[in-house]
Amino acid sequence: MIKLAPSILAADFSRLAEDVLLTENAGAHLLHIDVMDGHFVPNISFGAAVMKSLCGKTTLPFDVHLMIEKPEKYMSDFVTDSTEFITVHQEVCKDLRETIRRIKSLGVKAGVSVNPETPVAVLDDVLEETDLVLIMSVHPGFGGQKFIPEVLEKVRYLKERKKRDGLRFQIEIDGGLDLTNARAIAGAGADILVIGSAIFEPGKTAQNTKAFLELFSA
Repeated sequence: MIKLAPSILAADFSRLAEDVLLTENAGAHLLHIDVMDGHFVPNISFGAAVMKSLCGKTTLPFDVHLMIEKPEKYMSDFVTDSTEFITVHQEVCKDLRETIRRIKSLGVKAGVSVNPETPVAVLDDVLEETDLVLIMSVHPGFGGQKFIPEVLEKVRYLKERKKRDGLRFQIEIDGGLDLTNARAIAGAGADILVIGSAIFEPGKTAQNTKAFLELFSA
């Protein structure tokens, strides 16, 4: 089953809980939390307090994506009863295996992300320990960017590694997804699709969520 993870980066923050409930009631599976620090990526989004404000207001599990330098200093702040994944970037982790283990020691699943220019093979040594691999299909930092189709080769590579070696990590893809490309992306082997701008649209959030779910099940 393909899972849909709406990214709240594209939501209306003046009515964040209402927007989240619209996606939940329409059938979304996870809630993607993009955390940006203005250093690793050229933008600042929000911190743990905003995420925690949603605790008790939604039953969707939190899929936390830390686009930050020194994630080991802050990742415990994002652990709640609702947190399922905490994902860090390979590009900022000096000891990626140790970071994965530290995330798991917090009682949540560990994810690793790579930027478009980073070869996915750099993760070969940690795939057995990883619960999630997040492929960035845009350059991280801003929503609404155009999908980079070349990253689908990374998805296919990971799908083959899972099949060949009997691995259990999930493949997630984030950036530039919409109704014109989501089905092909899922067909390449992605398990979780992160979608922001194409879901959170005034007056159409529930409708858009349902449209993607119908596309996956067709």
